[in-house]
Amino acid sequence: MGVNVLDEIRVTGGRPLRGNISVQGSKNAALPMMAASLLHRGISVLRDCPKIADVYCMEEILKELGAVSWWKGKDLYLDCSRADKTEIPGEKTGKMRSSVILLGAMLGRNGKGAMGYPGGCVIGKRPIDLHIYALRSLGAAVREGEEDISASCVRLKGAKVCFPKSSVGATEQGILAAVLAEGESMLMGCAREPEIIWLCRYLKGMGAEISGEGSGCIRIRGVRELKGGDLEIPADRIVTGTYLCAAAATRGKITINNPPAGEVDAFLKVYRKIGGQYEWNSGKLIADGSGVGCPLPYLETEIYPGFPTDLQSPLMAVLATIPGKSHIRENIFEDRFKLAGELNRMGARVTVSGRDAWIQGTDSLTGCRVEAEELRGGAALILAALAAEGETVISGCSYIRRGYEHICRDLAAVGGRIEEKTGKVLYENIQIQEKNNIN
Repeated sequence: MGVNVLDEIRVTGGRPLRGNISVQGSKNAALPMMAASLLHRGISVLRDCPKIADVYCMEEILKELGAVSWWKGKDLYLDCSRADKTEIPGEKTGKMRSSVILLGAMLGRNGKGAMGYPGGCVIGKRPIDLHIYALRSLGAAVREGEEDISASCVRLKGAKVCFPKSSVGATEQGILAAVLAEGESMLMGCAREPEIIWLCRYLKGMGAEISGEGSGCIRIRGVRELKGGDLEIPADRIVTGTYLCAAAATRGKITINNPPAGEVDAFLKVYRKIGGQYEWNSGKLIADGSGVGCPLPYLETEIYPGFPTDLQSPLMAVLATIPGKSHIRENIFEDRFKLAGELNRMGARVTVSGRDAWIQGTDSLTGCRVEAEELRGGAALILAALAAEGETVISGCSYIRRGYEHICRDLAAVGGRIEEKTGKVLYENIQIQEKNNIN
């Protein structure tokens, strides 16, 4: 936030979490909705939008294109009346992977767009070949340079797009490009993640004609223009799973006040396998981790509705607290076991070979100094620290803030002993940014 301060979180473990907790809006739903807002030449509103680093980054990119933005409490207003610039510099797109979906929105709005290659991901390769395939299928001429990518068209044309493998980002790219295209498009082999459904719901509220979202085949009939969007961001399913893992790691009991019902089923099945109990009551999710203690013989990450790769690291932190041997196979990203070495420093024994990790858990993790190297692994270190004896100091916390709005505050509210060294300065600077946005 422009202030050079010590960036660390201190956690004193050994206390079961207990209490009620609410979950922030979904990062993975908010970002494509922000991109979709570019398709309307006016004001759109994202309600209960998470105030996280990735959202601020996308906000800055939209402002680079000429949008005006401001916050009212938790609601983000985007005025894209004059967002007609068509180039995004690499220093902006290099900070965040999902910036690439803006290319389809720029094509739909202005018929051309150029940007530096997207970055921001350290957990494995995320090629954009399927994004390019979707845009070319819809009639765009795409040029790939050494440092940037550009695309142009007179007007996108509806077409059949058959994705050879499931990709959330490429599916979003195809949807954003097709909603203003001429004629009908059929997107096949689509990702089925909830954020796809929410993006389509947002666009349909803007006047888009879409059907089949949530299935492998999405049909879109292009329209001439869209009106402003206005939708409440759903609760984040990955944050929900992370907080449930925190209760499991500490053998605590928490109630999620606003769980995304139906979106965490795969996680809850695994939660029960390791000894956790849960029940739904009046729209709330009550999770009891006091009985967690069963190692997991085998689990593999899968595309939705399978076990999500984004919860693999938080689950590994839980398994590190369970005596016995557990086995995880990571099928989505080839470099998502960065957490293993840090857990070993805390007393676990995690062995990694290719896409497989074997976790020899212990009932006595020990606090020490560790470093977050990516978003979900960083959050997982907080969970391990809550379960460990003594104090753990976590550095590299900027990764965690990319996806978690107030993880320290939330977990402290249910009994976690957490001190965020940059917390006060960080929140002050967010308030300054909000004030400048309003002005």
